[in-house]
Amino acid sequence: MKTIALIDYGSGNLHSAARALRVAANNAKKTREIRITADPLAIAHADRIVLPGVGHFADCAHNLNAHDGLVDALTEAVMQRGVPFFGICVGQQLLATRGLEDGETPGLDWIPGDIDRITPGDGLVVPHMGWNALTLAKTHPILADLGDDPHVYFTHSYAYRDPAPDDIAATTHYGEPIIAAVARDNIFATQFHPEKSQRVGLQILSNFVLWNPQ
Repeated sequence: MKTIALIDYGSGNLHSAARALRVAANNAKKTREIRITADPLAIAHADRIVLPGVGHFADCAHNLNAHDGLVDALTEAVMQRGVPFFGICVGQQLLATRGLEDGETPGLDWIPGDIDRITPGDGLVVPHMGWNALTLAKTHPILADLGDDPHVYFTHSYAYRDPAPDDIAATTHYGEPIIAAVARDNIFATQFHPEKSQRVGLQILSNFVLWNPQ
């Protein structure tokens, strides 16, 4: 059976993500084992990888690096062998060059850019929590069949700043434009939570299960 590795590094909403991935695989008519793991060997044998993340960038980066061999296993699988990868919330932010929350913390630098605090302006609170419309910045298989005016669920205070324009897959607006999803080659990641985004989120995850990047 093919396996989706859901990375357990002490910083993710694992059980809701696992449930959503199971439903998404079933909707896609695919049988997949969802394996919650930080084991480099399990990651090496996974067919797909999902990196969740909640909380502070620096804490998540520390936790990721604290697991012996984890970053090396992820880098080898994703960046060298091209295993399809999906990052969620801080799991997306960790792909950046650096996070600017409570100082400067290096990220994985897989999709260059900074993670900085959002500044929505008067009358809008931070953190940004709730449903927002998703604007597609480019055609991508993971963003297919979302229907008219798709909305997704956000909960965050920080977001990508200044990635390359070709790496921006979707945006939203919360007093200012916010990068909602980034994509490059076999990597796709969202600032929003697809596992909390009902039909649209499940469609995105089903598309990921079926995705075969070339």
